[in-house]
Order: sequence, then structure tokens, then C-alpha cells
Amino acid sequence: MEISEKLREARQNSGMTQEQVAEKIMVSRVTVSHWENGKSLPDIVSLLSLSDLYCISLDELVKGDSKMTAKVKKDAKNADNNKKLILTTAILVIVVMLTYAVSTIVGGGFKDFCEAAFLWVLIAIGLAASMTYFSQIERDRDK
Repeated sequence: MEISEKLREARQNSGMTQEQVAEKIMVSRVTVSHWENGKSLPDIVSLLSLSDLYCISLDELVKGDSKMTAKVKKDAKNADNNKKLILTTAILVIVVMLTYAVSTIVGGGFKDFCEAAFLWVLIAIGLAASMTYFSQIERDRDK
């Protein structure tokens, strides 16, 4: 059974309307309709909310639907890539702040800071572009 059928059946068994479900999990009624008609798939946060609302385990909702399983895996991979990008950005910010602090301490001015930080910004842009490129290649390979 596909997840769309499971969601419709669970909602009907709970005696709720699509509007009521939408209000409880903070999405639009149209979104709930699309999930139940197989036009789109819920994200992992919505799945958790639906699981709690209907008192159904995630395992029951997701298992048996290959599209949903693939979407959950893809969402998890995207979240991992986003974490890497955030970490890279945080490291860049720290490096730029340290460069500014050091240039200030040794008596340099703003111009010296900009000259020193320029190289780090270029490196970060290259790193972010590389991560995006290789992530896209990996996603395409997994399809």
C-alpha cells in the first residue's frame, strides 16, 4: 500500500477532515490533499507529525512505498550536505574574524584586512562550489 492510501485511511479512521489535519500539523489543506492523492510526498518533519497525530509508527507509514523511502533517504542526504555547508561557512567566518583581529592587533588597517581576507573568501567560494558540484554528481548517480 502506498503512503497516500495509508494517510487517507489513517485520517478517515481518526474521524478528522483534511482541514483539521492541516491545522494540527500546520500545513495547508491542499497539501494534505496532495499527499492523500499521491501528487506529492510529505517531508520528514510532516511525517513525524502525522505519525504522532494518527498514532502510527513511521515504519508503518514509510515501509512498502519505494517513492517515500527514496524521498526520506534523499532528504537525509540533503540535510547532511547542508550541515557540511554550514560548517564550512562557520569556519570561513572564524578565519575572517581571526584575520581581522590579527591585522588590528599588529597595527594594520581595514585595507590590510581586506587584502588578507580576499584570499580566504576566494578559497571559501571555491570550496562551496566544489561541494555543491560533487553533491550534485552524487545525487545524479543515486537516481
